[in-house]
Amino acid sequence: MSHFTLLVGSTLGYAEDLAEVLAGILASRGHQTVIHTSPQVDHILIGPDHYLLLVCSTHGAGDLPDNIQPLSRQLQEQQPDLGGLPFLAVGLGDSSYDTFCQAIRSLDQQLRDRGAERVGDRLEIDVSQPDLPEILASAWLDQQLQAAGIHP
Repeated sequence: MSHFTLLVGSTLGYAEDLAEVLAGILASRGHQTVIHTSPQVDHILIGPDHYLLLVCSTHGAGDLPDNIQPLSRQLQEQQPDLGGLPFLAVGLGDSSYDTFCQAIRSLDQQLRDRGAERVGDRLEIDVSQPDLPEILASAWLDQQLQAAGIHP
């Protein structure tokens, strides 16, 4: 059993809803989960079988949602050592904008700059398409867990 901390950046609630779906999937497989909708650096835990899962929408012109901006500032100012922290990343955006999924790309880069290691591919969901984000993210999560050897 692994522990997943989900950090959510959401303006309209879509990313928060998606995080709850993903947490439910993880919990149904025996993993422990906690969701933070006002994420802080202190919420990031490093340890055996501990994973971080970012779920973030893009707001405005590629901006981070207000609720996750403090985390981004803390990462810049405190520059914590996140070496050895495995993380997964899911972004929501609209591909009709030049800044499609820019928020998750920025957070992904910040974590990697601090030494965290992304597990598998980052998922970028285009909310302007008919595919339901929950279906896309569920299939993606299955693939990432299997590829990383995270069981059950």
